[in-house]
Amino acid sequence: MSGRQRATWIAVVLLVASMGCAILLLDRVDQIRSTSNLDEVLYVSSPKLLKRLSLGYDGLLADIYWTRAVQYYGSKQALGGGRYELLPALLNIATQLDPHLIPAYEFGGTFIATPPPNGAGLPQQAIQLVEHGIANNPDNWHLYYDLGFIYYDLKDYRSASDAFLRGSRVPHAHPFLAILAARMAEHGGELETARMLWSATYQTTTDEAIRANAAAHLRALQADADVIELERLADQYRRQTGGFPESFREMEKAGFLRTTPSDPLGRPYRLGANGRVFVADPEDLPFLEKGLPPGYVASAAPRIIPRR
Repeated sequence: MSGRQRATWIAVVLLVASMGCAILLLDRVDQIRSTSNLDEVLYVSSPKLLKRLSLGYDGLLADIYWTRAVQYYGSKQALGGGRYELLPALLNIATQLDPHLIPAYEFGGTFIATPPPNGAGLPQQAIQLVEHGIANNPDNWHLYYDLGFIYYDLKDYRSASDAFLRGSRVPHAHPFLAILAARMAEHGGELETARMLWSATYQTTTDEAIRANAAAHLRALQADADVIELERLADQYRRQTGGFPESFREMEKAGFLRTTPSDPLGRPYRLGANGRVFVADPEDLPFLEKGLPPGYVASAAPRIIPRR
């Protein structure tokens, strides 16, 4: 037998042995049922070691760990929820073995971020998981969408806006991400950022409904900014004169205003007690945050007036 033939036979034997070991490893893991506590799976918790032990079947092993994560979460849910100690480790192994396992990021992030008893209540770990997914799948806009809502649940509107904005720049991203980015900026009080984002949406969209919605938000943002400035001026008037003005006319005479101020629809603002400023008709300015009359409750369907 020639040296080449001997090498070929040795390679074949090693290949068969490797395949046998891989099959045994995968079969052993697959025998664990959802009723198990899964401790056996985590005896080997290092993704790097598991990747070497998988002998090239790391994608298949990643699918198994993702399946086990789902079964683990589902079994806890079936028992009424509780603690999910192993969930982050299972998801980490699955996504390290296969960085392109998109469902593990999309659903796994939700599993981890959701507060107990329906989830692990670990939003920072959920953020790390989804950011890992974005780093390995930067053109998948769904991951930015999921990340934005994790931040939204944390009431971190600035980070939510940033996540949605990043996603809106991905090729073929859903146009709604830009809208969400602008809306989160409004929630966070970032008026100038929100104005910039809504302006970009208004100027670039070809959808008339989205365009009208952007225009309505821009009007509301302008009114918010007006109310903030007018109330600041009313307080400045108080500091100089010892009392709040009773009308905008008084502020004009004192040099604080050049004319009676009007909202973006051309209707005069109203000056209330203690320097509070209100819009004439909040129903015509949906999405307004400032200048709402006391006790005002918005209607179910906001009235969006087309831009003049």
